[in-house]
Amino acid sequence: MPGNPHTVDHEIRQAADSRGDRRFLEFVPGKGDADGRGGIHEWTATYGELEERTGWVGAALRRIGISRGEHVALLMRNRPEFVLSWLGASRVGNPVIPVNAGLKGDGLAYVLNHSDAVAVIVEDEQASAIAAIRDDLPNIRHFIGVGESYVDALPDARPWSDLMEVRPLPDVDVAPTDPMAVMYTSGTTGLPKGVLLPHSRIMTGRMILRWAGVVSEDKLYTCLPLFHANAALISFWGTFGLGGQLVVSRRFSASRMWGEISRTESTVLTALGAMIPILAKQSPRAGDANNTARLVISAACPKDIWRDFEQRFGVSIVELYGTVEGGLTIAGPEAPIGSIGKPPPGVEVRIARSDGSVCGPGEVGELVARPSEGAAEVKYYKDPRSSAKKTSGGWLHTGDRAYRDADGYFWYVDRDEHFMRRRGENISSSEIEQVVAMHPSVLECAAYGIPSELGEDEVAIAVVLRPEVEIPPHELVDFCRPRMADFQLPRFIRIVTELPKTETHRAKKVSLRNEGITPDMWDREQPTTLPLS
Repeated sequence: MPGNPHTVDHEIRQAADSRGDRRFLEFVPGKGDADGRGGIHEWTATYGELEERTGWVGAALRRIGISRGEHVALLMRNRPEFVLSWLGASRVGNPVIPVNAGLKGDGLAYVLNHSDAVAVIVEDEQASAIAAIRDDLPNIRHFIGVGESYVDALPDARPWSDLMEVRPLPDVDVAPTDPMAVMYTSGTTGLPKGVLLPHSRIMTGRMILRWAGVVSEDKLYTCLPLFHANAALISFWGTFGLGGQLVVSRRFSASRMWGEISRTESTVLTALGAMIPILAKQSPRAGDANNTARLVISAACPKDIWRDFEQRFGVSIVELYGTVEGGLTIAGPEAPIGSIGKPPPGVEVRIARSDGSVCGPGEVGELVARPSEGAAEVKYYKDPRSSAKKTSGGWLHTGDRAYRDADGYFWYVDRDEHFMRRRGENISSSEIEQVVAMHPSVLECAAYGIPSELGEDEVAIAVVLRPEVEIPPHELVDFCRPRMADFQLPRFIRIVTELPKTETHRAKKVSLRNEGITPDMWDREQPTTLPLS
């Protein structure tokens, strides 16, 4: 087999030789896309077809003047062209920049400029966002449009069809340590950082899925965005490495997801953020368990709804914890409900205090990790100082708070920046959310701290109610009072129509915190003051 093992090109060639006729990939259109609007059709590809088509893309990038090593940005939601572009570029030594499709304005310009991208492949929905900042993108030489209506915003963009001409793939010697992608963090505590991912990272997904109980006969369904690590590295490359089948939905829809799963006969699905609570809040139906799924690979599933969710939908949940920096993964296929499990062989994980000493069982601290042999390694693009800080002392510092129980299982508590301190007590935002979300009128919620006039934090919570439901804020407090400590009780309650979210369905708590005390908040310490309409 030509090429270096553990690289995109080698793995694609090898799969085409060994299972070329087996279907690998299936795309499901989103709402309004069923007629192919914007070029988003039902789309399938075998392992062999994927090898052929990505070869065309790689050859085309060279033909239009993109040299080896130059960066290619992808600004698309889930669609076939995203996968073909990523793999085609990687095969000829062009690192890709998978850009969050929700970015606009200065945030989008920052990522494209900081990443040194020379080309951007952009679909219809995001074309206007590129047009609005085009004068601020001095390094972009090539604009490539996907779909049909992108021409309204970018009339001189090269059409995607130019990348699909049948041409031989040029020979390129790519090493496993060469950069495959620069994946940017969310930037919740500052400017986004670009994490350099080598080609060898494509091998970790197989181990993760196998560890979680996925086998080659499974068909995995994901509606998570391919520009994030979970869908790209675990769902895509994990399924590819196992020789399984992958179904990709355009985006998450609570009303359509189970139908898409059963129609495609998917057996495994991945879930993040608020997905499981939102699905659990849907009105029960007699046939909820009559779907084809058997396994849900989840992150942050609330333990109070865990068993009910499994029984209602006829699935088993396996909790997964992972970081794009350093590739740390912890999984819990045999862990107690609510635990993120134990690390895999070859990885050492600790819970550390601020001085670096190790916490005892049950004591909350920062989750840190390193290989059993050697030191943790993280490379941020053009940011060696942050890279060194992230791995100081040879340990990967995750910025997540957790604890280890007496049996060696790890339990996630909260992100460091979401942890609150009130009246000398530490408070986890996730613990508050789990209680509030139990109220039958609550669809979803996000707890966060607001700086107090007395120092430390006051607890606030933004709440989305179920459709056609209204409840006074004091009822939520009355519901919480017997279920949490007094110091945890929210002082401020804000009823909102929707939460600001990331593309992986996590609430943007830093955005809520930065808004401070808003006119629509109810204050428990001034209960006669009604929110302003």
